Amino acid sequence: MYNGARIAAVVPAYKEEKMISRVIDTMPSFVDHIVIVDDHSPDATSAVVQQNSDDRVLLIRHEVNQGVGGAIITGHRAAMELGADVNVVMAGDAQMDPDYLPALLDHVTTEGYGFAKANRFFAPESFSGMPRYRIFGNIMLSFLTKLASGYWHLFDPQNGYTAIRTEVLRRVPLDNVARRYSFENDLLIHLNILQVPAVDVPIPAVYGEEVSSIKLGRVVPELLSLLTRGFWRRIWYRYVLWSFSPIALLLMLGLVLFAFGLAVAIWVCFQVAASVVATAATVMLAALPLMLGTQMLISSLQLDIQASPATPTYVPFERQNEKS
Repeated sequence: MYNGARIAAVVPAYKEEKMISRVIDTMPSFVDHIVIVDDHSPDATSAVVQQNSDDRVLLIRHEVNQGVGGAIITGHRAAMELGADVNVVMAGDAQMDPDYLPALLDHVTTEGYGFAKANRFFAPESFSGMPRYRIFGNIMLSFLTKLASGYWHLFDPQNGYTAIRTEVLRRVPLDNVARRYSFENDLLIHLNILQVPAVDVPIPAVYGEEVSSIKLGRVVPELLSLLTRGFWRRIWYRYVLWSFSPIALLLMLGLVLFAFGLAVAIWVCFQVAASVVATAATVMLAALPLMLGTQMLISSLQLDIQASPATPTYVPFERQNEKS
């Protein structure tokens, strides 16, 4: 146990026969359960796990590949059945340094957060040695995920080194969470809808001999589609259905005015190009909606940032044990 909480490590694994033993052997002693989900690996990943003598290990093998998100969801469900209070996700390629596990768990077990995640890019030096296109991609993806999820204080959304309370997981509709590479992004959107307080924890990544199998041509469109749908789903639940917030009103009116002003501005530009003199009234018909729409959109963005659930609200496990 750790700070009065029973800990389970969920380890999604695919083609990890070389590294999975290291993940098990370096797992801290305070971890009560190690749930390894072999996502239908074509190699000897499961065989290597079965040869390990650690009695904390529970091996689950998918008959059909479900993606990293599907493997994590399977692991979370198994860990909850085992009675875990907190689930931490650690990759099967040993990228996640177990020495930093207490830094994640402290926020969830004693500081009142429902969810904690690692952030590899906690300083400018963290980008050192990374190709510029990857730096740009990480920054853009982080911004888009902030916008879609509403967790404006979080960065590095694709980092899967996370810790989450099982009482939070029970509230998440796991059947509706994305199964593949976009799992982390979609989970953040679901957590924000539930207004779960979350926190970033500075943790450097460990890079070894692993080779990424991500196909950007398929992943990028999938992510953009998920983030767009997730954004509107979050707005609907948090700011319309459950409480009609000024954020929704400002967003909707701002978009309508901005779109109208932009359409008129484009029409005016075509008129000018055709040697038609634009009147002051015509220019104002484009400029005024654009300015008002932009102001409303900025105001809705500011209110959404202020509404980001970042204040701890959960009772520490030590205090829960005292009450029980």
